[in-house]
Amino acid sequence: MIKKLFLNEKFILATILLNSGIIYAQVSGCNNLCINIIDVICTLIFAIEMICKHIEYGVKGYWKDGWNKLDGTLVIFSIPSIIEFFIPVGMVNMSFLLILRLLRVLRFFRVLHFFPNFSKVVAGFKTALKQSYAILLSFFIIIVIFGLINCSLFKDAAPEHFQTPLRSIYAVFQICTVEGWYEIPNAVAEYYGNSTVAAECVRVYFCFILLLGGIIGMSFINSIFVDAMVADNNNDLEEQVKELNAKIDRLLEQQNNKA
Repeated sequence: MIKKLFLNEKFILATILLNSGIIYAQVSGCNNLCINIIDVICTLIFAIEMICKHIEYGVKGYWKDGWNKLDGTLVIFSIPSIIEFFIPVGMVNMSFLLILRLLRVLRFFRVLHFFPNFSKVVAGFKTALKQSYAILLSFFIIIVIFGLINCSLFKDAAPEHFQTPLRSIYAVFQICTVEGWYEIPNAVAEYYGNSTVAAECVRVYFCFILLLGGIIGMSFINSIFVDAMVADNNNDLEEQVKELNAKIDRLLEQQNNKA
């Protein structure tokens, strides 16, 4: 009876949602005794669920599943919160371990497991990622190249954007996403004087980056990724149609034999 309760997905889902609310309350500063007790109870429920699944499926069977890997890891990381509850913080310094408690919010991803056909969405995402990795890698290389070039050229002109290579790469990525892209070239153009030829060349240069990385690059990535996702769904539909046609053929053959 107890094992059946802790293997019940609806019960675990309700516990996950409750625990997510508790974590939200703790992060918001509401950290009273009642909240902490409920938090420990939720953690113990997940620990008992882990033990029951080990009994039901075995050690290899448990850790073979991806969701169980996530759950088991989070349960282990949640042990410090239980220890903290029973042992005063002043007696044991566990601040470095308690940081791991924040990782418990990852358990909320398990809610996706309860959505229908979510596994198909994940499979389609993996297929799309495999087919578009080349364009993603090319896009990343373009951003890095222009980031390093801009760091060398405009470090003094706009240090808030290009002072370090990482900051410069981030600025190029921001331009490619077309999010406030004009602010960066305007900041560089002001350094050279807005009405000078150098300022106009700077604007043309950044428009080229926007065109290459933002419009062409991002458009290619979106189109390839979406096409791969749609193609994967179409393959599933084609397989279903083939199965239906096979069933119809078998039924027609049975009717002909009876006749």
